[in-house]
Amino acid sequence: MTKPSETTVDELVPIFFMGKKYDVPASLTIQKALEYAGYQHIRGCGCRGGVCGACGTVYRLPDSYKLQVGLACQTVVQPGMHLMIMPYYPGNRSTFDIEELSGTGAEVAALYPEIFKCIGCNSCSQGCPMDIDVMHYMAQAIRGDIAGAAETSFDCIMCGLCASRCPAEEVQFNVAILARRLNARYGIPRAKHLEERVKEITDGKFDEPLRNLMSKSKEELKELYKSREAEPQMTEEDWTPQDARYV
Repeated sequence: MTKPSETTVDELVPIFFMGKKYDVPASLTIQKALEYAGYQHIRGCGCRGGVCGACGTVYRLPDSYKLQVGLACQTVVQPGMHLMIMPYYPGNRSTFDIEELSGTGAEVAALYPEIFKCIGCNSCSQGCPMDIDVMHYMAQAIRGDIAGAAETSFDCIMCGLCASRCPAEEVQFNVAILARRLNARYGIPRAKHLEERVKEITDGKFDEPLRNLMSKSKEELKELYKSREAEPQMTEEDWTPQDARYV
């Protein structure tokens, strides 16, 4: 995340969006600055918390040759910044039927042969707003380690900024989602309790309780909600490092 410029909160700084100059408060993120300037975000605006990937942004700072990338909802404006938001990154995506695959590394290589063009420059990792080790999961994909690539890329938000930095013109984020889908379909054992619950649903076990629930008034539903059995709270003893990803 870009650090705020060393200016007061109330001071206005110039930024350039699609070539047009706007004076905006120095403390704002790019997304809020554009709203301050009068733009309505129909696209390029989602969660506003850095987890949806909808506001990928390319920008350049004054007197710098370097083209930088970030998320508009996380990156704070800097004086003289020239920027453009990319709601969708135009990366090539292979077409496949997950049911016709078997979850092997060879299938990833066949669908995305460009993974072997990786030169190990690490530009993809440096451009990731989620601090994912993109180059590492690409190396895992090259080795055919589907489970490893799926785990390493777990926090990928599909913004495409990794691909925008890649000199080999790979589409790392699409490789990541393929690895996660293959691992979910073929690598992770199916939950027995989930299969049992699905069967209960298809057998109609809950049809009558649902009809009964739908027939109740708003006040009756409120009372049912208040008297429901609450989920048990997680204690420190139950906590594991893996749980941090869901916070």
